Amino acid sequence: MSFPDSDESQDNSFNEEHVNEQKEGILKQILSGEARMRLNNIKMVKPDLANLVEQYLIGMASQGKIRSPLTDDQLKQILLSIQQPKRDFKFNRV
Repeated sequence: MSFPDSDESQDNSFNEEHVNEQKEGILKQILSGEARMRLNNIKMVKPDLANLVEQYLIGMASQGKIRSPLTDDQLKQILLSIQQPKRDFKFNRV
């Protein structure tokens, strides 16, 4: 029976913090202040969607497709394109 090594857990948490810091740094460069606030608000409500958008934006930035900071309106368009369409159900009563 082996116990988790405390050094390993500290290394993993350090690596996660480092990755998160890098991700935040990239997002600060490619998003305007308003767009960053919107993404943070989405992160509180829908963390899965926010992570998906962050990965998309970082991928676009790494490919050089984002040259200037994205505005709030541009982020809204990206969110609309990523989100799955809502389904409306109508019931006809007879």
